[in-house]
Amino acid sequence: MKKTLTEGLPLLGLTLDDQKIDALCAFGGAVIEQNKVMNLTAITQPEQVAKLHLLDSISLLTLEDLRGKRIIDVGCGAGFPGVPVKIACPEVRLTLLDSLGKRMKWLESVLPTLGVEAECVTARAEEAVADRREQYDYATSRAVARLNILLELTAPYVKVGGKVLAMKGTAAMEELEEAKPAIQKLGLQLEKVEQFPIDGTAHTVIVLKKISSTPKQYPRRYAKIKQSPL
Repeated sequence: MKKTLTEGLPLLGLTLDDQKIDALCAFGGAVIEQNKVMNLTAITQPEQVAKLHLLDSISLLTLEDLRGKRIIDVGCGAGFPGVPVKIACPEVRLTLLDSLGKRMKWLESVLPTLGVEAECVTARAEEAVADRREQYDYATSRAVARLNILLELTAPYVKVGGKVLAMKGTAAMEELEEAKPAIQKLGLQLEKVEQFPIDGTAHTVIVLKKISSTPKQYPRRYAKIKQSPL
């Protein structure tokens, strides 16, 4: 895992000291170990965890200066991308949000052992926003939903002037086209689309800037979002 990380960092244009690389490996190892008793990921080979989870997550650091910024990872699952970003950039003020209590309890117990400080919130994204509306500099999410659905769940958390960092796969441009009405309705504006070659495939991050407050009626209940995406 360490060898894969060390070789992969220069390809992203990133450098990390040994302590941070070791901490990333420790978290990757903890995910693999916990996966034996809890369904966290389908990716379990150390080399693949390094590429497809760790390097993929910290690619966000090549896009924005996240030092000192408040970030919420919506639908964080096993902690990606939020935890690797926090390890690589400790100055980040991180909130992890997921509705699955078992995962969040595991993160709450394992992160202190790795020296990672993060707020862990167990709640649905459309409900937790009630007392967190427009409080974050960045919202990020990976493999949660199609972009038009994802943006309704993430944009309300971001303050005006902040950004949504949506991590996407091969269908990124198709989803972006589909999400044009949502982008407009939620007070967002497309800033850029960046692609990173990881493990022979292009991983995409869609960066959207919050240019005006998201109307109060969003997000709707999830059943409604899914039934009738913006």
